[in-house]
Amino acid sequence: MRTIRGKLLVYFFVFVFLFQVTAISIFVSSNELTNTYHDSFQRFLLLNSISQISEELFTETRTFVMEAEPEKVQRYYDTKKRLQNEKEKIASSFYDIDRMEMENYVNLIETFIHESELTVGFVLRDDIEQYTYHLEETRNASGYIQGATLELIDLELTAYQSFYQDLQVRNDSFFYFIIFLFVTTIILAIFFAFWFSNGITRPLNTLSRAATEVSEGNLVGEPINIRSNDELEFLGDTFNSMRSNIHELIEEIKDQSELDRLLKDMELKHLQSQINPHFLFNTLNTLSKMAYLEDAKSTSSLIDSVATLLRYNLGEIDSSVTLADEVKGVQDYFHIQKTRFSERIQFNMNIDETCLSIQVPRLTLQPLVENAFIHGIEEKEEGGTINLAIFQHECQVVVEISDDGVGMNQSKVEQLMTLAKQQDVHVGHLTGIGLTNVIRRLQLFYQKSHVVDIQSEPDKGTAISLLLPK
Repeated sequence: MRTIRGKLLVYFFVFVFLFQVTAISIFVSSNELTNTYHDSFQRFLLLNSISQISEELFTETRTFVMEAEPEKVQRYYDTKKRLQNEKEKIASSFYDIDRMEMENYVNLIETFIHESELTVGFVLRDDIEQYTYHLEETRNASGYIQGATLELIDLELTAYQSFYQDLQVRNDSFFYFIIFLFVTTIILAIFFAFWFSNGITRPLNTLSRAATEVSEGNLVGEPINIRSNDELEFLGDTFNSMRSNIHELIEEIKDQSELDRLLKDMELKHLQSQINPHFLFNTLNTLSKMAYLEDAKSTSSLIDSVATLLRYNLGEIDSSVTLADEVKGVQDYFHIQKTRFSERIQFNMNIDETCLSIQVPRLTLQPLVENAFIHGIEEKEEGGTINLAIFQHECQVVVEISDDGVGMNQSKVEQLMTLAKQQDVHVGHLTGIGLTNVIRRLQLFYQKSHVVDIQSEPDKGTAISLLLPK
């Protein structure tokens, strides 16, 4: 992941690189012009130096002819050596002038030097006729050198004029280039400033709007999507995780609060039914023993079932029990109702014993069996049948309570499911716990919404299936 600091450094080095390339280009161009000007100026100096030294050499030669003294000879040789040195520079300096002209100019200088040497030699031999002749040739050669030098200078001035015009054109081009560079730099700087700032402010605005939504209580908005490959993208992902975690935490708190409310409501209903339970238990036990002593075994068994069922119902409502305990309570309820209604009511149980060890909320099955009896069977004059089946299906245990009673239409089924979602607190009869309360407690207990299926048709009965995860 790149960082904002890294991006700034990259942009900075890109601009520095561009300016360095521009500066180097300007330097190379300026250096080329300077070198060209320098070479041209050096050629002017060289030609001027050759012209002056040749004049000096002729003067030294003539002076020696007039006054043949030893120091005059040394001065002559020094001047001649300087002229020869300047002559050696011509080939490397005037590479862009016609070669024939340069060879003629060099030959002319060599001829001038040779004639001056002959003059000095014949002076030393005291041959007046010869040194007079060669002194005249030296003077002529010196004049030729001056003329040739002026012609070369004229050619060089012509070339320099062209160079000067080119220099003016380059100077104008350089001026326009500076203006172009200035404008381009400003445009690029503005573009990169907007581009970079937009890459920061746009994600920040998105985060700001999302934070405003969260502050207003909206925790289920669309996740923000920041693709900047830097700290802002990490910040956006972290914000999404934070909002999701807050939402889940609030939902968990709501569920826990609802569960606590349901349990307190059930406890209140439960307390209303607890009329001196110890006295009631003792009374029922006494009645059971008296019936047994009087050889009324059926009455004794019925009283035992009532006492057992009442004791189970008055247990800790917020605790969980095994499915086996729930089945035992249903069996006691079946016994009581069977004794009460005799042949009008039939109870059937088909139970897989391996499924009875799972945990369920207390008072889950009895309210459902009670509803099947009161709302499904009791209204039918001819009675009916209630079935309890427990079996394993895939990764869950299915508890099915069915009857062949009056049934209900689909709208009634949907109303019950809607009431369960709306946290309805409809109460039952004996337990004070209704169907919707049972459904909602199962949803909270297992932390899943789909825990029950209801199938019913008018005059054909109802089947309620609890889907309990193992």
